[in-house]
Amino acid sequence: MSENPTFILAGNGPYDNRGCEAIVRGTVKILRHYYKDPSFLCISNFQNNEQFELQYKEEWDKAITHKKTERGIYEIFTPKYFFQFAQRKMTPRRHRNNIYKGMFPTIKEAEAVLSIGGDNYSLDYGIPKLFTELDNLVIENKKPMIIWGASVGPFDRMPKYERYMKNHLQHVTGVFARESATVEYLERIGIIDNVYMTSDPAFLLDASKPQFKKEIEIEEESIGINLSPLMAKYVSNGNMNNWINTASNLVEEIAKRTDNKIYLIPHVSVPNSNDYSFLKDVRAKIRIPEEKITLIPPIYNAGEIKWIISKMKLFAGARTHSTIAALSSCIPTLSFAYSIKAKGINRDVFGSDEYCMNPEDISPKTVADKIEMMSDANDKIRSNLKTSIPNIEKKAILAGKYLQEIMGQT
Repeated sequence: MSENPTFILAGNGPYDNRGCEAIVRGTVKILRHYYKDPSFLCISNFQNNEQFELQYKEEWDKAITHKKTERGIYEIFTPKYFFQFAQRKMTPRRHRNNIYKGMFPTIKEAEAVLSIGGDNYSLDYGIPKLFTELDNLVIENKKPMIIWGASVGPFDRMPKYERYMKNHLQHVTGVFARESATVEYLERIGIIDNVYMTSDPAFLLDASKPQFKKEIEIEEESIGINLSPLMAKYVSNGNMNNWINTASNLVEEIAKRTDNKIYLIPHVSVPNSNDYSFLKDVRAKIRIPEEKITLIPPIYNAGEIKWIISKMKLFAGARTHSTIAALSSCIPTLSFAYSIKAKGINRDVFGSDEYCMNPEDISPKTVADKIEMMSDANDKIRSNLKTSIPNIEKKAILAGKYLQEIMGQT
């Protein structure tokens, strides 16, 4: 193993998605546990150049360098947009290499490429060609290719594509699954030999109290709620106005049934899926004073948001990494589950999906009922978490050991 190894962390989104930042921070923590003075090239997908420039400028970990993929940063119908469209159709290999060209100066010296991002290898956001092409590029360059801390699949609603993914996944160096539902699915389709059971690296994110201009006081025994615009797809068949109305009634029903203060906590603030904007619309429809329901502004980084969440008596969240921030802080947590990842993580943490709610079951009454039940059982749930979370954290750390073992074999 070389001195001061370099790892490429590819496929992630911007830190405006606090889950994407949490994955990076947790991954860096894991690799520093096993490697001396590693450095990291994060090549991520940004929605515009301003987003990238701000993240590059504000990165406080000097071992991390940021670069952007050449994808999704051009305004529609501009010359560069048309060039990229034509290149994708006419010369797909060149197009792929152009997307990841920021990686080429580093890939020869890199120890391994880790494809991070959590649920990229699923159908939740469409066919994951961007990420399978990343894998192919790395394999062609004869470097270890690890799908890191991921939920994978299911692809069974597209049988032809599932067969493609089975073949594809057999050629990556390792699939480091963050929950047991992924392991079970991969085993079912015949992917076994290169699968490693770990847990999400974000379980290892350090909470950090906001300082100076961002300092905030959190009222004790409060309830934290994260709801996202993405849930409209699952709860109201994509009708955003209906989902805003349901969400506002949901929060109001919880507020009426409890004396606890409620904090609405955004976890993603990217332009096309902004929790803060959504929760602001929700809050505007609720006729309850701010002293009772407060909307947290989107000015806090992943560690600071985790600190805020860690002060709650109880948390209910839609964004997976908002619930991971809560669970890893041993906060009783209700997950609004719309994919394999939430159920798998809950089963690994609690031994069941008792504290998950499917989209079709979400209503103001059902959610408030669940919150009341969990509030009554708060001490018991918290005690269970204090037993299970250390084991989940050990699984996250083990990813570094598995990587070392793989590197010793290549």
